[in-house]
Amino acid sequence: MTSPSVFHERRVPCAADPIAVAAALAASTTDEFVVYENEGEVGWGESPYALVSTGVDATTLTVAGETHTLATGPRPLDAVARALTNVDVTGWRAYGWLAFELSHALHGTDTGTRHAAATSDPASGGGRPDDPPIARIAVPRREIRLTVGEALLRALDPDDLDHLEVRLAAAVSAADVPVRKARVRADVRDHGADDYRAAVALSVAAIRAGRLDKVIVSRLVPVPEPIDLPATYLAGRRGNDPARSFLLRLGGWQVAGFSPEIVARVSRDRTVSTQPLAGTRALAGDPTADRTRRDELYRDAKEVFEHAISVRLARAELATVCAEGSVRIDDFMTVKERGSVQHLASRLSGRLSEGRTAWDALAALFPAVTASGIPKAEACELIHRTETEPRGLYSGSVLTVDADGTVDAALVLRSVFRHGGRTWLRAGAGVVAHSTPERELEETREKLYSVSRFLVPERADPAGDTEDPQPAVLTAT
Repeated sequence: MTSPSVFHERRVPCAADPIAVAAALAASTTDEFVVYENEGEVGWGESPYALVSTGVDATTLTVAGETHTLATGPRPLDAVARALTNVDVTGWRAYGWLAFELSHALHGTDTGTRHAAATSDPASGGGRPDDPPIARIAVPRREIRLTVGEALLRALDPDDLDHLEVRLAAAVSAADVPVRKARVRADVRDHGADDYRAAVALSVAAIRAGRLDKVIVSRLVPVPEPIDLPATYLAGRRGNDPARSFLLRLGGWQVAGFSPEIVARVSRDRTVSTQPLAGTRALAGDPTADRTRRDELYRDAKEVFEHAISVRLARAELATVCAEGSVRIDDFMTVKERGSVQHLASRLSGRLSEGRTAWDALAALFPAVTASGIPKAEACELIHRTETEPRGLYSGSVLTVDADGTVDAALVLRSVFRHGGRTWLRAGAGVVAHSTPERELEETREKLYSVSRFLVPERADPAGDTEDPQPAVLTAT
């Protein structure tokens, strides 16, 4: 047996803004890549060496051009884990995504995955053309991890380190280019408004009939012209304060997003944490008005109830995979500011039980309660009935996975999507028994605005259509 491959590494100083450098690296490549920002570090991985693609029926592992197939089975994330154990590389980090339709496989609502199959791009499939991917995770050949003042270059081929250093220097130069002011306008106010009101009313009726307690219903807003995704990511990151951010081109999807919360984080010491956000008001930049709306969050019975039942479910889910007595609420119902909105937020944690893995924790918490509903199976079925097309990456997850068992999974909200020749935005609102269609519609507008005001057109702008670059704010949450 041959020895496992290793990543060759080189540390170099890098004084430029990590977000701007990562966006420039993304703009410079035609290969598949993922950018992932996690509490002060921005990782960029390019060109899959090992690629796991999981569908409902089959999971494939492609390593250095050679593909192996295994059955997905009833626990799809276990198939992902098994495939990754066959990646013969020391110290790998994988980047990838989980589609919302994974939830149907996890919770037994098969209609959702079959609906996705009828409308997905077979070229990005998980096995057969009728088995589209619900998870896609890649170990890159080349990687750069950026922190303030330093860059760590990593490559399977040691000769690539010199090339990466040259590319990094070019990206640092490109990061100094001023941001363009021109924006593409999307109709986030009225597109699909009547259909959305009807979907909320249907959902309220189902909840009052006792079929479920909460459901998140979303609406899609098309972006009418091509946009520059790396430039949009850079502009949007400078205008948002997310828990995580990401930019990717992988498996037929291109996405730029500013995640308000994590689905799950599993650290090396086997601590699991999750961060439900539920309850929303606008954040407009007027201190007096924003404080009034903040106070409303705590007084609004609907918002407080929606948040409390979300925390209750998250705690119950953690208890299924964590040691008895270890689950706790670390932070309850504070307010987090996320771009154009502010949310009620809580954080929970626990310690994995013996025999449980990070994949078990992710399966227990996916999809996020704040993007699906309560109970999850009934909520996913209602989402399937009320929404006209599959969600894909919306309300799924973009994540990193390390060989040491660490997993960090961001919830895919506040994002712009490109797939199959289309570009769009999407946002939802949590519907409970006391919801009204008009208020939930307004909440989607507030959330969409976090992204819609940063859509940079693909076509070059007239001379002088720039603004002075602003440093990205890297914050821990």
